[in-house]
Amino acid sequence: MKSAFVIAAPSSGSGKTTITLSILAALRKRGVRVQPFKTGPDYIDTAHHALVTGMKGENLDTWMLPKEMNEAIFSNAMAHAEVGVVEGVMGLFDGVDGKRDVGSTSSLAALLGLPVILVVDARSMARSAAALVSGFVNFSSELNFAGVIWNRVGSPTHLKILDEALEAANLPHSLGAFGRRDDIAIPSRHLGLVTPEDMQFKDSFLTDLALLAEESVDIDKLLDATPVEVTVKSDQVKSTGNYKVALPRDRAYSFYYEENLRQIMKLGGELLLFAPTEGEALPTEADAVYLGGGYPELNAEKISENKGFIEGLRNFHRLGKPIYGECGGFMTLCEEVEDPSGRRWPMAGLFPTRARMTERGFRLGYREVEGKPGSSLAGLSARGHEFHYSRIEKMPDDVKRLFKVKNARGESLEDEGYNVGSATGGYIHLAFGSNPEALKQLLGLR
Repeated sequence: MKSAFVIAAPSSGSGKTTITLSILAALRKRGVRVQPFKTGPDYIDTAHHALVTGMKGENLDTWMLPKEMNEAIFSNAMAHAEVGVVEGVMGLFDGVDGKRDVGSTSSLAALLGLPVILVVDARSMARSAAALVSGFVNFSSELNFAGVIWNRVGSPTHLKILDEALEAANLPHSLGAFGRRDDIAIPSRHLGLVTPEDMQFKDSFLTDLALLAEESVDIDKLLDATPVEVTVKSDQVKSTGNYKVALPRDRAYSFYYEENLRQIMKLGGELLLFAPTEGEALPTEADAVYLGGGYPELNAEKISENKGFIEGLRNFHRLGKPIYGECGGFMTLCEEVEDPSGRRWPMAGLFPTRARMTERGFRLGYREVEGKPGSSLAGLSARGHEFHYSRIEKMPDDVKRLFKVKNARGESLEDEGYNVGSATGGYIHLAFGSNPEALKQLLGLR
């Protein structure tokens, strides 16, 4: 029988990511085939999961994706894994609003029937920590709590009090405890954690992570407490290769949902990966271009000076071939990108505006888009996510707006998505699993 579980917490900042990565590292070091997942739309955590496990990190999301899609992603990914580890997002019950759990870690755990491991930051708490655990355990009858992992425990005596409090209150037992460690941490920047591509890991980093988990958690007890029946559906995606989609994937462009890439291949597309920041040109044999998000503003000089990439985009546009850019990819299609120091770098210039970094440009949240009448996406709807610190200067009125946009609470936002000739772009990262028809239109797939 396989093992799978969700690592959740009462709030962000409790230590979920570090503890998840250390458990993943320990399992891999033991020779266990472990498949990582992330609750919600975060790209960077999945990249760290992939680095630690050697397996592609998968996103699961109960707001962006339908029930059947989440189930399929989970079961397909588990086909060749022995253990599945799902890292939660924010607090366990935090979803799109205060009335529903949709979009939350709890809703995903309930949907997939996975046991929950609750990570609790016990700093400055003793017996009161059990009251906190009790609140979470008893808040919903739909969840199965398999145990608690304490974080930032100060001493053996502190741990003894915490464990006694759980036992006295007849709550799920402790599976281990992490001490107060500042030497194993992943730095952050404006869109969250620093990506693996930009981190200078010491050779011992993964070993240190694995050792940390082995010293802190009873791994065998954890696995014994989380057996699950997984209906494995190994859905092997084989592209026909009849339609080639160029896709940059490097330190500037790394924000892609694995399911989005599978959707391209399911529709017959072949992915042509290349690295613009390494000087690689846009593949001329491609039929379409998909520019994902990332950190183009931190790599603007290399991107701007790569004429094989920038001129390639312009040539594609002149030929009328589909180009789709989202967030950082969209910024690349503008005339200029201003880096954090204020220096401007020429880009492809397909959209008559400039992108720059600004605190006032911060946007975050789920988005539902509907194609506006008269646009190439008229009548089509899809869901996605927006998270960026950049903003564009005013887009001229004669540039077509493609989408009406609402947030997860159904509140209308500004129209988004722009179209000039064969180029389409915008800040919203779409989850094509919510509607593959949108993908067909954006990239010209049939």
